[in-house]
Amino acid sequence: MEAFHASLAVIAFLIALTIVFDFLNGFHDAANSIATVVTTGVLKPHQAVIWAAFFNFAAIFVFHLSVASTIGTGIVNPAFVDQYVIFGALVGAISWNILTWYFGIPSSSSHALIGGIVGATLAKAGTGPLIWHGIGKTLAFIVISPLLGLLLGSVMMLAISWVCIRQTPSRADRWFRRLQLVSAGAYSLGHGGNDAQKAIGIIWLLLLSGGYLQQGEALPGWVIVVSYGAIGLGTLFGGWRIVRTLGRGITKLKPVGGFCAETGGAISLFAASMLGIPVSTTHTITGAIIGVGSAHRVSAVRWGLARNIVWAWILTIPCCGLIAAASWWVGRQLF
Repeated sequence: MEAFHASLAVIAFLIALTIVFDFLNGFHDAANSIATVVTTGVLKPHQAVIWAAFFNFAAIFVFHLSVASTIGTGIVNPAFVDQYVIFGALVGAISWNILTWYFGIPSSSSHALIGGIVGATLAKAGTGPLIWHGIGKTLAFIVISPLLGLLLGSVMMLAISWVCIRQTPSRADRWFRRLQLVSAGAYSLGHGGNDAQKAIGIIWLLLLSGGYLQQGEALPGWVIVVSYGAIGLGTLFGGWRIVRTLGRGITKLKPVGGFCAETGGAISLFAASMLGIPVSTTHTITGAIIGVGSAHRVSAVRWGLARNIVWAWILTIPCCGLIAAASWWVGRQLF
């Protein structure tokens, strides 16, 4: 791989920008981890973000760097990546995260970043450097992850309804208020394990392309610690606008429903992280919440709001790609 030429100051700036994206990822996606546990009343908001942030960081001890490897080497050929491509990708993803947070739309930070990488690469070199197998796998999971979340959420809800059919509502509520602490922690663990690795992958790609790291050389430990720390810190500050959309807007949740949605989402995230697939935690938990609501009755889901969320998902990659392509050109003028 031929290294691009950039000063240490530019490399440091791009690493800092990656950490900003990572923080905003946690801030934007905090709703994915805490919306259900807050709206069911199991935890107060400040307790929920501390709980979620702890498990976001604890994921450092659980997951291998499979997702980081996909982001770093599985979307575009690293030989074509330079400081302008990385700058464009990060600006595209950060801009989309801020825009969707402002309007309270639960969109995907993962797909924002991937759209940014693809858009900036297309602006520089066309389609040649794109690795279609990796992109195709990611695009497939735009559909698979919410459907898997929906399936698991609805099946768990139906199964638990049968198991607890002889329990009084108050007794079941007490049990699932406790169990929801476990499911919320598991979901936050999966969130940290998948999403923090996207920042790790970008820094990995930056160090490889810039000649500061050789192929096969171990990634510096500070990159991993800082990336997990940044997403945990972002979660700690929380994106409350999106919490309202996910927790109250789609369907009404009780502790048993929150447990089913979080557990179904956690299973999906654990599987994707182990397979090295960068998935959307937003898509996954939204699908699981819809599954829980539809298990009661189809009319329990506010399908109009769900349709608007899906449109945001569809637009994420192309919009971020366009912003990233424009930012690539701006970066050419700046650096």
